[in-house]
Amino acid sequence: MDGKRFAVIRMIAWGFVTALATGCSSHHPAKPQIARIPSRHTLVVLVRSGPTTYYQGPGGPAGIEYDMARDFADYLGMHLQVKVVSRQADLLKELVAGKGDFAAGLTINKTRRQIVRFGPTYQSVREELVYRRGTNPPANLAGIAGHPIEVVGGSTAALELTELRKRLPQLTWIAARHFQTDELLFLVWQGLLPFTVAGSNVVSVNQKYYPALQVAFPLGGMRRLAWAFPKDRDNRMYRAAFGFFRELQQSGQLADLIARYYGVTPFNYVHISTYLQRVRSTLPVYEPLFRAAGTRYRIPWRLLAALAYQESLWEPDAESPTGVEGLMMLTTDTCLSLGVTDRLNPGQSIYGGARYLRSLIDQLPPTIPEPDRTWMALAAYNVGINHVEDARTLTREQGANPDNWEDVEQRLPLLEDPWWYAKTQYGYAPGYTAVQYVNRIRVYYRILRHLRSMTTRSILIDLSHVPAI
Repeated sequence: MDGKRFAVIRMIAWGFVTALATGCSSHHPAKPQIARIPSRHTLVVLVRSGPTTYYQGPGGPAGIEYDMARDFADYLGMHLQVKVVSRQADLLKELVAGKGDFAAGLTINKTRRQIVRFGPTYQSVREELVYRRGTNPPANLAGIAGHPIEVVGGSTAALELTELRKRLPQLTWIAARHFQTDELLFLVWQGLLPFTVAGSNVVSVNQKYYPALQVAFPLGGMRRLAWAFPKDRDNRMYRAAFGFFRELQQSGQLADLIARYYGVTPFNYVHISTYLQRVRSTLPVYEPLFRAAGTRYRIPWRLLAALAYQESLWEPDAESPTGVEGLMMLTTDTCLSLGVTDRLNPGQSIYGGARYLRSLIDQLPPTIPEPDRTWMALAAYNVGINHVEDARTLTREQGANPDNWEDVEQRLPLLEDPWWYAKTQYGYAPGYTAVQYVNRIRVYYRILRHLRSMTTRSILIDLSHVPAI
């Protein structure tokens, strides 16, 4: 892609479209003639962040799902609270568990209908096989079998592939847990993944940033988008949604929202694109230190590099408001225990961070296998090993496996809930932040492992003329 064109698109998307999406006056449907919901002042929407749902733009919260949820809250005379759910598969779980009033931006299917009830349809999409222009995609459905495909776990794409496997038993795919659909599309554009499957709405948005993304063919028919509501709760909010969307359509506001958000993408990829730029420009400076420390402390050097990027963006003089400093963001107490005398020295910081991570890995019970052991040690690097042990205790008490990271990561956020952390030995901890911390490191680490098998020039060719962010 031409670098100048990329930069222009990015600036337009962030500046002009976000202003349109958040700053334009819009018609708000009149409030419904329904009884107030008793003792309720806040409407809680569950949503995944992304270019077609919800994101934080320069002007504040935006996204078509956010705009509709905000207007629905106004329609009900309530305040809106957005709860971002990190994994697609957890949207309905949290809804059924009473963590929100409705889940936004879901496709309707038979399996989901058994769990929730859907409001009115407001858009139709279909799943599409996406590849990068210049590569050779499968010619048809039969050609998919045997090709490496990666999709978001629990997504509509995964459900579509499950249905297709009934006809193509040899069909396989990888269910990604720590990537969103737009990130997988970005990796396809970068040449790090050969294919992915995504909804046509998400594809169309991403193609405005990355024209090299091409659709090979659709998988399955059109599916309808709607909001999901719990089956066993008050009907008034569910019924109000039908009145709200009826007015939204009749006023033309729904068509305006779709045109506004799909005309030019409001989302950007500063997060991953900055990372890839620094992989090229900054990582080589510190790679020898990461390699040496990794060898000494028996830790993959790319994992150490990923950890350091999450901590400091590979800035040796980085400092946080809490007083931690350096590439590996070591505390004063940790430096004293490790013998680090200058944490702003890259070598001392990297060796100190590697030694500290190794100590955390070794402190965990021997029953924990790899890679779960490493993921828990990374969580401990962020939140402390005592809080990780508290989460493991809660995991055990709830009948799950305390030696399994997937089970423990579901309990770490409970350490932010007074009802739960009061039951633990060490009390409150920002558990959800720790989960996100580990997931980000895993993404960075995985990208570095992808890069290992490819040349830097072939991977980063589309970023070679992009100015530093």
